[in-house]
Amino acid sequence: MMSRTSSDASNTGTNGSTGPGTGSRGSAGSRTTARRPKHTRNRKAARPAGSRPPGRTAYRRALRREAPTVVGLLLDDHDFTAMTGYPSFPFHDYGLYLHHLDGLLRSLHAQGTSVTVTLFDPDRYADHCADTRRPPDTSASRIHYTAAVSTTGAAVPYTRQPLALLRTQLAHEADRRATWDRAGDMLTAAGQCPDCDEPLAHCAFDLASHTLLRIVEAAGPGAHHFVCSLPAPDGSSLLATAHITADPDGELHLSDTEALVLCTVMAAARVAARPGGLVLRTTDSEGTDTVYGWSLHPDGPRPLTEAEVFNAYCTDLDTGEPVPPEPGVRYRAGLPLPPPLPGDEPGRR
Repeated sequence: MMSRTSSDASNTGTNGSTGPGTGSRGSAGSRTTARRPKHTRNRKAARPAGSRPPGRTAYRRALRREAPTVVGLLLDDHDFTAMTGYPSFPFHDYGLYLHHLDGLLRSLHAQGTSVTVTLFDPDRYADHCADTRRPPDTSASRIHYTAAVSTTGAAVPYTRQPLALLRTQLAHEADRRATWDRAGDMLTAAGQCPDCDEPLAHCAFDLASHTLLRIVEAAGPGAHHFVCSLPAPDGSSLLATAHITADPDGELHLSDTEALVLCTVMAAARVAARPGGLVLRTTDSEGTDTVYGWSLHPDGPRPLTEAEVFNAYCTDLDTGEPVPPEPGVRYRAGLPLPPPLPGDEPGRR
């Protein structure tokens, strides 16, 4: 709330009155009265041109420009069809929905608004409405769900990328978060560490983080792309990737989110019934690509042979069919890792 104040000139006398010592008699006996200057009542102090403070509307527009915006996106036609069952949902054609959504995002970006796009899942939306006792067939409930899920679900920043790329990025982020959740559930179900009083999830994650650093140290400077796969209890596979660049001075550049998910899946390999796999593709300063591989077991990673690395890298994870090797790529046995850092060994906390 802004209050505007003004200075009013005050009157110190009344028109036609005299005070002590203000009058004198002339030679003709007439009285001469010295009058005080007239003052204009309620005259506001003059403001320099252009110094008038903005009004309420201008202030609110300024705040609106600084307020971030979250937009929910129905990722595919299946999710869109589920939402058309609500009469209050205004669209009935997925292409038209995407067209206007793209226009909205571009308009917000052009205004300088920070925009985040989050995944709108109709099934989870229905559960959210049931849990919060909100009517599902209202725009207010959809707004409430979008705001809530943006803090816990998949979300990506909008930087004016094409809508097709945005949808791909959001799908990858959703897969990454689902992988992290499933790997975390495996670790939580494992209970306590047999060598200490800590939850096994903590110990396994610490070991995985240190193992990743040892692998990067053994690989040396370059651009390192990691792919970790792990059979899940339901028969599917958990897949995590991360890109890490190591400078010659040892400084690492990486995405915290990618590293978090990768280390969580590597940690889950310590409690999995079947071993996982870790493949590293390194590009050195000369542009040469070399692929290394390890199998992941409860006691740690074991280097693969050159033939095993070739088979692991040149096999489709989903179908099991062979994939042609890439020209110019070298396939090498897994690197022997440097000794563990102090405190890394199981049972030493």
